[in-house]
Amino acid sequence: MINELLQQVRVIDPVSETDQIADVLIVEGEIKAIAPEISEFSADTVIKDCRGLVVGTGLVDLYSHSSEPGFEERETLVSFLQAAQAGGFTRLTVLPDTNPAIDNPALVVQLQQKRVEKGSPHLQVWGGMTLDVAGKQLTEFADLVTAGVVGFTDGKPWENLGIVRRVLEYLQPFGKVVAFSPCDRSLSLNGAMREGAEALRIGLPPIPAIAETSAIAALLELVAEIRTPVHIMRVSTARSVELIATAKFQGLPVTASTTWMHLLLNTADIKSYHTSLHLEPPLGNASDVKALRAGVRGGVIDAIAIDHAAFTYEEKVQAFAESPPGAIGLELALPLLWSNLVETGEFTALELWRVLSNQAAACLQQEMKAIKLGEKAELTLFDPEKIWTVNRQNLCSLADNTPWFGKEIKGRVLQTWC
Repeated sequence: MINELLQQVRVIDPVSETDQIADVLIVEGEIKAIAPEISEFSADTVIKDCRGLVVGTGLVDLYSHSSEPGFEERETLVSFLQAAQAGGFTRLTVLPDTNPAIDNPALVVQLQQKRVEKGSPHLQVWGGMTLDVAGKQLTEFADLVTAGVVGFTDGKPWENLGIVRRVLEYLQPFGKVVAFSPCDRSLSLNGAMREGAEALRIGLPPIPAIAETSAIAALLELVAEIRTPVHIMRVSTARSVELIATAKFQGLPVTASTTWMHLLLNTADIKSYHTSLHLEPPLGNASDVKALRAGVRGGVIDAIAIDHAAFTYEEKVQAFAESPPGAIGLELALPLLWSNLVETGEFTALELWRVLSNQAAACLQQEMKAIKLGEKAELTLFDPEKIWTVNRQNLCSLADNTPWFGKEIKGRVLQTWC
């Protein structure tokens, strides 16, 4: 293992709430020193001039889609992990919507034991809550907990609110994270974008905000009665932020996340009809984006998720509403969030790093260690000024379904320590 001295790097540590310029000495994967200047180190230490660079606690992705097993033509597990590492993520949490689905202990163990290259992110697994398509038969929760799942979710809207109640009752004793993606399908129907003036202009079938907010309201009523802690995934509307804020004020055990693209883009961007802008839930109106950003800064939204979803060229090259919803993002999220939120002064560096790192870990009931003497190095080194083109040569992901494909962006991760 290489010993490294990062000289005059900007150290962003949301755990200890510090943002400082310092030297950081890493010896055999452990932080041996952090000081304004380090002059004592072994002869075999690699010295790196890190002026202008940022090192922070490792990034944590709450949920993304693995194409393996079942959809390896989209992406392999190896390329998935490589994309996460290239994006600065040291922990990657897989949704259970593989084929076969992650609803049995054997598959959990198989994924966790998958051979990947040294230094890859720690792979974590969500266990599925239901076995059948109708969502009426529950999985064997105890067996999945023993196998090591980080929590439970189906990663998609529920079909039956009665099953949600049963899940909350049955899972309460296990103390695991229970996550839901709220949407009332009877209200969203065949919609493809958020209802509003832009949907009328663009001519795509609309999805009303109430499809999400009515589902969140119902879920919060169940939480108020049963008191099982839940995580609300993919928050995308201004009213959803209000409902969650009220629930937290009332003391309900709720955490929430939005996705990185919902913080950067809105319905006006869909005028290009780029199918990588077809997301579930759909991009919000400008007022939704404003409320989501305020919710993240104010702590109502606890974390930013990536929700990386790889698709083949053939799957995405069709009519907007007919294309499968989703886009890749593991390699793009940090650079684009930094350049659009931090460099503009809307977020501080600490505020952004916090919701991508230690607060994301907290939503999974995990801890992120501070950057200090004696701790194992779980770090991300980032160059906020590096310009690069999003193309096939520069992406580790095998997929290219992103609206930024072919474009230049600023900021790139240089290294991770896992």
